[in-house]
Amino acid sequence: MALMLLAAARPTAVLSLPANQQTIMLAMDVSGSMRATDVQPNRLVASQNAAKAFLADLPRNVRVGIVAFAGTASVVQAPTLSREDLAAAIDRFQLQRATAIGNAIVISLAELFPDAGIDLQSLQTGRERQRGYAIDEERKEKKEFTPVAPGSYNFAAIILLTDGQRTTGVDSLEAAKLAADRGVRVYTVGIGTVDGETIGFEGWSMRVKLDEETLKGIAKATQAEYFYAGTAADLKKVYETLSSRLTVEKKETEISGLMALAAAALALLSAGLSLLWFNRIL
Repeated sequence: MALMLLAAARPTAVLSLPANQQTIMLAMDVSGSMRATDVQPNRLVASQNAAKAFLADLPRNVRVGIVAFAGTASVVQAPTLSREDLAAAIDRFQLQRATAIGNAIVISLAELFPDAGIDLQSLQTGRERQRGYAIDEERKEKKEFTPVAPGSYNFAAIILLTDGQRTTGVDSLEAAKLAADRGVRVYTVGIGTVDGETIGFEGWSMRVKLDEETLKGIAKATQAEYFYAGTAADLKKVYETLSSRLTVEKKETEISGLMALAAAALALLSAGLSLLWFNRIL
């Protein structure tokens, strides 16, 4: 009777349940600094191996898309359920110059919301207007958009991996705000040297340093998390953690059904004992 009364009160509890994620965008840095060997065998290969292991651990019903970014960002694999196509896209990465972290976030959002009118070019020309450049005033009519609470969109997420700091493209935190306004979490992963080091690439010598503060800012703005991976083993553990974060989430859930089930089980048990002891149901 007590359990029945509790069930009628519609109690709730925080439970670990399967997440609603339907699409995950992997935005991966392919700038020249990713050939550094401080993460064995090098940063690029370590990130490729860890990403493929991450894909293998994901539920088969989760679609994944891949964005590769350096000086520009592009979708190298549209969201798909085919792990083979995703692995092939990861294996085709080619190193390039510069790092456009903000562009990677914007391109990922445009892939997640193809009808939302998210336009990388308009963001760049908007910045040019602020600098005083002459630009074409004809623009596509923008769709009306109402921001939502950061982290509230549970059907998609972005995982961004980089080993450096933005050198070109859309401002990283401006791009993070676009994601936050749409409720999309951007989990950031930093790989490589925090203090910075000098790396050679195609006859150029460059000083690279992981911009942890910006990556933490992106994650915080979108209600996500930042992870640092100093070794290949660390990176694999990061992806394992992300896999559990994105496939299981804690939710406050009504448990009146469970209480009613327990009450029914006790009622049947008491009836059985009554028949056993008194040959009738009391």
